[in-house]
Amino acid sequence: MKLRVEVVALDCLMVRLFDEIAEANMPWMLAASESLRTAFAGHLIDLVPSYTTLMVHYDLSALNPSQARELISAALIDLSPNARTRGTCHVLPVWYDLSVGPELNLLSQRSRLAVADVIRRHSEHEYQVFALGFAPGFAFMGLVEEVLAAPRLDTPRKKVAAGSVGIAERQTAAYPVVSPGGWNLIGRTPAKLFDRERDGYSLMQPGDTVRFEAVSHAEFLNLGGDDTPLEAQA
Repeated sequence: MKLRVEVVALDCLMVRLFDEIAEANMPWMLAASESLRTAFAGHLIDLVPSYTTLMVHYDLSALNPSQARELISAALIDLSPNARTRGTCHVLPVWYDLSVGPELNLLSQRSRLAVADVIRRHSEHEYQVFALGFAPGFAFMGLVEEVLAAPRLDTPRKKVAAGSVGIAERQTAAYPVVSPGGWNLIGRTPAKLFDRERDGYSLMQPGDTVRFEAVSHAEFLNLGGDDTPLEAQA
């Protein structure tokens, strides 16, 4: 771990803990997040975790930048992961089908795996939620096996259905709302990923883990899924 503090704005500092994305980072990120929240207490406006960084937005009327840096340094001395600090494991049912996952064939061809093996390998791993962004409730997860990694589409779609599950490079995610997007789509989940009535709005938070569970078309519909083909929603 290489601690660096970078200026983002007059009242905002970026704490960089790592240079490379790795699942092993998350226990340290959670421990740092917990320690910083305690250190800044009521002077913290927001703390935003990402793959390798924590953005600290603090109350400039209570702390000057030098004091904020001192709090960060003191909070992260002798930092160690807390084995008891674990996020929630979410199981998301997914209907993997070409009508809602048009890039299944593309990933099959790139990986030289049968479509069934692409589905199996995507759904047998438990993924770490690294960050939220892009759209409300959009959780960036990883890391997928290298054999399943695929670059974003050259031309993003103008409309991707809510619940669409996709892969971009070694990340995977599910779209919480209808939005544009350029990820390789491989299926769809009926899970409600963003809800204004839910505490925190998003189903998932950084530090949580996710496992995708392949379900049949009938199960998908019984769970409230929308099986409208992607082309029909464009």
